[in-house]
Amino acid sequence: MEQRISLITLAVEDLERAAAFYEALGWKQEPSEPGIVAFNLIGQTLGLYSREELARDMGFAPSEIGGFSGITLAHNLPSKEEVDTLYQRFLDAGGRGIKEPHDVFWGGYTSYVSDIDGHVWEIAFNPFSPLAPDGAFQWGGA
Repeated sequence: MEQRISLITLAVEDLERAAAFYEALGWKQEPSEPGIVAFNLIGQTLGLYSREELARDMGFAPSEIGGFSGITLAHNLPSKEEVDTLYQRFLDAGGRGIKEPHDVFWGGYTSYVSDIDGHVWEIAFNPFSPLAPDGAFQWGGA
């Protein structure tokens, strides 16, 4: 298996509302089939899909999926100031603040928020992993 993730799919309660949330963050939808919302990222795609339909695809009842699963999605930025700005943008779009931006022991700056369906995002600045000119992130620097 190659070391990559092609598509990250988030189960959402209301597809249109979830799409509007991510659009309020400045993301642009890609054309896709009805019932699927796709946002192309750098080297990946984030998909939004009905919680009910995703559960059905996996053979589960909708009540069997969801909630915090111990996974966070991370968005790294080139400065502390941009972390502060994006954290506020999440809140303005209807997200929930979990932990405000703060300095961390290892020298970075991080915060935690959730989207309107409870998916947890870390918004961070890591001075030891600078972003590539196109914004790509790799551990240790791009």
